[in-house]
Amino acid sequence: MSKLVTIYGGSGFVGRYITQRMARAGWRVRVAVRRPNEALFVKPYGAVGQVEPVFCNIRDDASVAAVMQGADAVINCVGILAKSGKNTFEAIHVEGAERIARLAAQEGVARMVHISAIGADTAAASDYLRSKGEGEAAVLRHMPDAVILRPSVIFGTEDEFFNRFGAMTRKGPILPLVGAETKFQPVYVDDVAKAAELAATGAAAPGVYELGGPGVATLRQLMGLLLQEVYRRRIVIGLPFWLGGLIALGGDLVQGLSLGLISNKTLTRDQLRSLKVDSVVSAGAKGVADLGIEPANLETVLPEYIWRFRPTGQYDDITRSARQLRP
Repeated sequence: MSKLVTIYGGSGFVGRYITQRMARAGWRVRVAVRRPNEALFVKPYGAVGQVEPVFCNIRDDASVAAVMQGADAVINCVGILAKSGKNTFEAIHVEGAERIARLAAQEGVARMVHISAIGADTAAASDYLRSKGEGEAAVLRHMPDAVILRPSVIFGTEDEFFNRFGAMTRKGPILPLVGAETKFQPVYVDDVAKAAELAATGAAAPGVYELGGPGVATLRQLMGLLLQEVYRRRIVIGLPFWLGGLIALGGDLVQGLSLGLISNKTLTRDQLRSLKVDSVVSAGAKGVADLGIEPANLETVLPEYIWRFRPTGQYDDITRSARQLRP
């Protein structure tokens, strides 16, 4: 019988790519999510019955253990960028990760893969990065042979990075940036998925891997590339962190006073603290080269999905070409 992998958060941005790869590798895939009916799109990733969405709440021991039964490997892709209600950084990144690892150890699961983030540090000023660091430590306490993947900002068709800024380019002649000089090393989502596949199938040695693409760029430089690809001219203004702090404070206050009914989707104070730390692969860290992965170039992939933010979308290239025709 084919081996079984349980992927927690297997229908999310990164999770769906891992799900596809594990299915193509011949594994049975159990996609553990809070809303299985909204994850039905993963079923065609494999043969009939090969990929199945199942209910799971990683805040509950019984729920996590139930979907782990009989698994040969588990992969944790669950993560949040901002806290909301009961889904706090502590509950998801620390307690949730620890719960999966603890139960995996009890069930005798052979391998565990945990998706973290570059900059994860138990002493970090940002709650996001601190909780990621504490989550890693909790995983390794129970599963010392786990593989931990720390990607930089991840790009791909469904990303929340370039798509978010692409939408901002539509709103006016100015593109304001907090942390304009912060450095990133964008990595393609399918390269992260390939790393997870290698780890889950035993083709990668246990340890921590920092995943970055072939190029390092500041946020300002990345926005320059984005503007070039969406054929828009915008004035890019780097805002000082103190001003970003006021914007973040206002957004957090509105969210707090509304009891969470109005989410701060602009910039939180914790996201501001994260922006003060470069998201690049550390010197001497194991990375994509150690996994035998040749990372995709951002310049090659970005045009494949960011075209929808061009003035006339998919027809923009045709329109621009037509203008050059002689009458």
